[in-house]
Amino acid sequence: MNQMLQDAEIQTSQTASQDAHVQPPPVPQDILQDRPPPVPQYPRFAKPQRVAFVEACWHHDVVREARIAFLREAGLRHITNVDVFEVPGSFEIPLHAQILAKTRRYTAIVAAGLVVDGGIYRHEFVSDTVIKALMDVQLRTEVPVFSAVLTPQQFHETEVHYDFFRKHFATKGVEVAEACASTLLSLERLRGQVAAGIV
Repeated sequence: MNQMLQDAEIQTSQTASQDAHVQPPPVPQDILQDRPPPVPQYPRFAKPQRVAFVEACWHHDVVREARIAFLREAGLRHITNVDVFEVPGSFEIPLHAQILAKTRRYTAIVAAGLVVDGGIYRHEFVSDTVIKALMDVQLRTEVPVFSAVLTPQQFHETEVHYDFFRKHFATKGVEVAEACASTLLSLERLRGQVAAGIV
């Protein structure tokens, strides 16, 4: 009887030893490729952030791609309170941005627009004027203002150009969300240090 128990223990021990050396089968590459990429983890804010997104309606079907991409990326970065405001064109953005900044309801303002047509001097003038005015707003109010107001050198109203600029505005929407979140985190730290007398 004892011999039988010893034989069973030896056999179990050998089986366990063999199992320890068995490698699991590799996961097929097609299964790995079908898995969604892991969601990146971003730092959280000490206080909730509220952002105004001011969007020009000129070429709305192109510009809205920036808003869609911004909202998605901002949500991942813990900015969930975003109010969207529409204006006729990019020239109208700075005044709206200034009024919104003065309400003190918003920790940041994002502008998006597409400036085209009217000849090279006119659209560059409009773009430069808008960007300078947005910079003035943030310096006067200390509310950061971010720009996705773009001025392509050549824009033709063809489907190829529309497709290209839709994708381009989607990319810019992600980039402006990254810049907005990073700046708000940095300002939150800086203002905390100023309040504590560290800086």
